[in-house]
Amino acid sequence: MTNPPHTYPHGVLCWIDIEKSDPDAAADFYRGLLGWDFHAATPPDAPDTYLIATLDGEDAAAIGGGEDGEWMTYVAVDDADAAAERVTDAGGTVLVPVADAGPGGRLAVCADPDGAVFRLWEADQRLGAQIANVPGAWNFSILRTADPEAALAFYARAFGWTSIGGDPALGDVMIAVPGYGEHLASTVDPGILERQEFAPEGFEDVVGGIARAEGGEPARWVVQFSIADRAEAIESARRGGGEVVSTRDTDYTFEAVLRDPQGAEFRVGQFREPEPAD
Repeated sequence: MTNPPHTYPHGVLCWIDIEKSDPDAAADFYRGLLGWDFHAATPPDAPDTYLIATLDGEDAAAIGGGEDGEWMTYVAVDDADAAAERVTDAGGTVLVPVADAGPGGRLAVCADPDGAVFRLWEADQRLGAQIANVPGAWNFSILRTADPEAALAFYARAFGWTSIGGDPALGDVMIAVPGYGEHLASTVDPGILERQEFAPEGFEDVVGGIARAEGGEPARWVVQFSIADRAEAIESARRGGGEVVSTRDTDYTFEAVLRDPQGAEFRVGQFREPEPAD
């Protein structure tokens, strides 16, 4: 029995990918770190490579050909053209206009008013990540920006995002798409509302976070992957030619910021049971 496909309502973060000058070398690094398998979504004679990363047979992320870049986060939209207009109306910029991406869907590249780049995705045959929040998969994306309040105002106008307050595991602000939890409960996660009964109100609608950038750090979206063991992930990254930028422990995670061999930074997080109260 196969799981039903995971569809993403308008405004929900739905997919991540990265461009590399040597996609096969990058695939080797992430295969060793996260246990991914890969298959090409593009035909052999296509000018650009696009490798779909899978985990347990489910779409997890992708590595495409191009100049070495950072991990990119996509926002699901019902209508890419209309969404691009709302981005500009809210004060953002459309860097690459809406275009077809083969049978998978339609996309556009945008930037928020502070310069953080993201992509719009109007799905057709490729719905987005089909596995998440398990070791080896995408956990969430965090916007690091100098003014989280202004950023939230922009994304609220562009996509209808709301905030349910702060959480150290996600950053200064948790961002939510109202109704997403109900969507999950009626589709791929029937037990989510009961499982999160004691979480903060609205937590089932959370789709990512916004954190205050430090110093002169440029505004950017940063991806985090779930891992089973931070020490093993660090060892694997170093063995594959990557670097450890920093580590930190929270009440719920053991985390690390890593850099892949081509220079892209990302985060990994190992869930930990909180210490019992005295």
